[in-house]
Amino acid sequence: MQESIDLAWWITAVELPVMGGLFWLIARLRRDAETALETLRGRAETAQAQVRESLAAYKLEVAKTYVSVATLKDVERRLTDHLLRIEAKVENGGAPFAQPYAPPYGDGGRR
Repeated sequence: MQESIDLAWWITAVELPVMGGLFWLIARLRRDAETALETLRGRAETAQAQVRESLAAYKLEVAKTYVSVATLKDVERRLTDHLLRIEAKVENGGAPFAQPYAPPYGDGGRR
């Protein structure tokens, strides 16, 4: 009988408060972790948006300053000339030497 009283006393006096404290500690840690995760998620989304905006601005700056209009016009002219030569070959039945050779550049050089 003494052992059952000691066991009941042990459960009531020690184990229940300890288990309650552990439960409270786990619940608080979980809540704190969720709060920290939401804060981190918000920061990550903000940083990602800033990186995307910066990348878009950089791409626009490169597009504005890297290639000159003259270079773009030259590339367009060369592509158009080349497509016209291909079209002429197709119209002539694919004869490779139906037209005289024209160098890809006006000065005859390669780039």
